[in-house]
Amino acid sequence: MIRFALVFVTLLLLTLLLLPAQLLGLALGWRWQRSIPRFYHRVLCALVGVRVHQVGRVTDEAPVLILANHASWLDICVITAVTPVVFVAKHEVARWPLFGWLARLQRTVFIDRERRQKTGAATEQIAGRLLGGDAVVLFAEGTSSDGTRILPFKSALIGAVHHALGASTQHSRITVQPLSLAYTRFDGLPIGRALRERVAWYGDAALIRHFIGVLASGAIDVTVTWGDAVALDITTDRKEIARSAEASVRRMTVAALRPTPSDVAQPVR
Repeated sequence: MIRFALVFVTLLLLTLLLLPAQLLGLALGWRWQRSIPRFYHRVLCALVGVRVHQVGRVTDEAPVLILANHASWLDICVITAVTPVVFVAKHEVARWPLFGWLARLQRTVFIDRERRQKTGAATEQIAGRLLGGDAVVLFAEGTSSDGTRILPFKSALIGAVHHALGASTQHSRITVQPLSLAYTRFDGLPIGRALRERVAWYGDAALIRHFIGVLASGAIDVTVTWGDAVALDITTDRKEIARSAEASVRRMTVAALRPTPSDVAQPVR
């Protein structure tokens, strides 16, 4: 608990220090509203002991919609530490203590998956972020898993690509890039079934208890693998986009969890 207290107090001080600048950046539309969250999460990962390894790289193309798997709330920190992004999250997240507040500061798009009549409004918001120059991350499974298996990717919100193309006079294509996150080691040990719940947050696991456990833990290794980015036009079927991205993420996750000598992962510097 001493480690947790030290990490939490340091994180709290960092939050209070950066908060005024982020609020000002959001109010005035300044570019640092994207760079501050990246710095914040890089420091958070360092404090917690999360060691991020990358295979491949995020595309330079824009607009870009990133389709990723989802194993933990820690995914937010890991992805943002690697590249500035905006997330799509379920509407319940907005009410979570601390996490909901931080999500708002990162301009997260909140969606209500249970009310289909609101899907159109959500996709319009996603399209707005894309056309505004943001890389948007969508956890396409629609929920979190144990991190060892990939759930079927949902296609409804991928319709944001079509909305964005339909609303844009500057872009005839939007790039879609698959992203895999695989947690491979916990405190130096390979993450097997016994350690999986120490990192993955899914099902009915208590958020605050899991948060405390992660902050109090030792080192966590995660491999972030970028798939091939593909530029798509308005004629591309959203279900085909989902199937292709799901297959790519599944292959990359298996490769990360069962590494071979040809799998090259470079630590983030």
